[in-house]
Amino acid sequence: MKKKTQDSPNKEKSVWQPTTALAPVPAVMVTCQGKQGRPNIITLAWVGTVNSEPPMLSISIRPERYSYGLIKESGEFVVNLADRQTAQATDLCGVISGRDHDKFHETGLTAGRSQTLQAPIIIECPINIECKIEQEIALGSHNMFIARITAVQVTQKLIDKDDCLHIENASLVGFAHGHYYQLGRQIGQFGFSVKKK
Repeated sequence: MKKKTQDSPNKEKSVWQPTTALAPVPAVMVTCQGKQGRPNIITLAWVGTVNSEPPMLSISIRPERYSYGLIKESGEFVVNLADRQTAQATDLCGVISGRDHDKFHETGLTAGRSQTLQAPIIIECPINIECKIEQEIALGSHNMFIARITAVQVTQKLIDKDDCLHIENASLVGFAHGHYYQLGRQIGQFGFSVKKK
């Protein structure tokens, strides 16, 4: 990425053209299914939490993508978080099209049943977030779907005997400027900066 445009007023900085510099972002596989036909998987990084009550998230997709039509038609999708074990499948689902490929078959991923949707979850992914679309916004290169979270499925091995989620054991994957990274060690928790010693 070489997009320097000018010197910065700060000697420690360089000024670059406006670009999608936010990093890391989640690496996820979104599953979807039209009213007819096989389910599909699309890899996305433009994904984020947008509201707490009710719980909502957004995904952004180019309208020319095959999955865009399936999601628009069905009004639903599942966000499946990628981990180290599914990283290669995550990449493959981002470079081949569901128009021409059965991605579940080609990756060996397992389609499981959603709790609230027709679209399947990916069994191998540690966390599956089921979503129903509330709004679509055309932004330019991408259209954003804002969706309500209707259920979350979590792999049992991440839950202890007290029903506490240990997400640190999930080996989740992030995406930054064309590269995948496994998330590293914890360096703090919410409120640690003001916690009394």
